[in-house]
Formats: sequence, C-alpha cells, structure tokens
Amino acid sequence: MPQSVIELIDLLDLEEIEIGLFRARQPDTQLQRVFGGQVLAQALTAAARTVPVSRVLHSLHAYFLLPGRIDIPIVYDVEAVRDGGSFSSRRAVARQGGKVIFYLSSSFHEVEEGFDHLDPVPEAVPLPEECPTLGEVLYEATGRPISFWEREWGALDVRYVGDSRPGGALVNARHPARARVWVRASGRLPDDRRLHQAALAYASDLTLLGATTVPHDVFIGLNVNAASIDHAMWFHRPFRADEWLLYDQVSPSASGGLGLATARLFQNGILVSNVAQEGLIRPLR
Repeated sequence: MPQSVIELIDLLDLEEIEIGLFRARQPDTQLQRVFGGQVLAQALTAAARTVPVSRVLHSLHAYFLLPGRIDIPIVYDVEAVRDGGSFSSRRAVARQGGKVIFYLSSSFHEVEEGFDHLDPVPEAVPLPEECPTLGEVLYEATGRPISFWEREWGALDVRYVGDSRPGGALVNARHPARARVWVRASGRLPDDRRLHQAALAYASDLTLLGATTVPHDVFIGLNVNAASIDHAMWFHRPFRADEWLLYDQVSPSASGGLGLATARLFQNGILVSNVAQEGLIRPLR
C-alpha cells in the first residue's frame, strides 16, 4: 500500500484510456488482496472526473463483489447516468481480469444555500498527540511488528482513542460496540476538494469494520476472517483530509457472520461526513 502521501496521490492519478474509461496502477504491497479503500477511492476519482467541477460529491454507495488482485491493473468504466439542473449521477464499474469486482453509485450537487444543523462533537476526547498510533495498538494485539503497519498504511496517520472492550475508555451499556480514532493523511495534500474526498474515502475503510468485533475481544486478521461488502458515505461540509478528523464508530448489530458499523467524522468540532458499512466477520475456528 502507499507508504507516503505522494504515493497515495499517484495511486489516485488514473490514466484515461478513453472518455469514461480509466486504468489505475497498483501499489507495492504485501497484502494478499487489494485494500477496499483503494478501489473505493479510485472509483470515486474516476466518477468525479466525468462531472462538472462546480458539482460537489455529496453521497456514494458501493458494493465489493470480488477480492481485487494485486498483480494486474484495475479498469474503471464510468456511466453518466444523469445530468440534471443541479444534480449529476454516476455509476462506476471496476473490472479486473475480465471480471466485475466492484460497483459504485455516486451523486454530485451544485452548492446552494439551505437549512443547517448538525450533531455536536463528542466531549472529552483526548488530543491525537495523547493517543497511541494504530500500529502500536495492533502490535500489542497481534504481535505483528509496527514496521509492517507503517509500510502498508504509511500514507495515513491514525491514532487510537479507545474502544468499548471490557475496561476500555468507551464502555457504554447502550453502545457495546464502539471505537474512536483520529485520522489524517500523513502529509500535505494539494488544494483539490475532490482529492480530499477520495483520500477520506480511502481512509474510511481502514478501521470501520473493526468496530463490529470490539465486544467479542477479537481482531480482524488475527482470529476473524473479514471483508467489506458494502460501503456508503455522505459528505456534508468542506474538510481537509490532511488535517485531523475524529472518526466516531459504532456497531449497532452483528449477527449471522455479518457486522454493521456506522460512523461520524468531525473536523474542528464540525460534522463533515457520515459513513456506514456492512461486512463479513467470520470467526476463525
């Protein structure tokens, strides 16, 4: 996976083969399959490049159909479903090796004035500098060296606030499955709103499904076989993906091998995005 912001930007710099058809490069990685956030961010980038720049992404809905291979490129085919007076809809299909591996539907909107309200940011959250890195937390949980996490996720700076495991900082009888992290790109990004949205989509897939395993005291990749199935995001207000965002994650339900997680993303005390994801969480026996 990209080890720096420069590599992340390169990963999202798609080659336009013809109108509406894009080819993406693959990163250097030790993972066995393509990271879901990569496919999500690349498909979003492809869709956005077919929409007038005055229209801003406000929602996306995606399905992960097959695991992506790391040894061949992914091609993204964008369909211009509709261009109305103030909305544009796009559908992107990701293909690899002759197979469809991913679908994305996205909607873009001309910026306009309207009603405004928002949830307040959670209280008493420690600052990012007071929290351990995600690599440190996962090293303690899995024994896999910090260098592995830094190699695969170096483009992101993630700090673990806490979760609701027994004795955890977020124990709450009303929300048995909760986790919070601070997240940002690990370096400065260009002033391109679409790039910041794609970078946040990339980051949003890293920890969200993990919230569904919290009350069971297990870890994805250690004693849980996991895979993202569908993913949705709503973008409410402008933000920068290279500045700290609080990712407040809750799992309202897990059953039958599936876990559902929802989350809110705050920046500078302002709600900027909501996320939802369902995925496979199959215990390894």
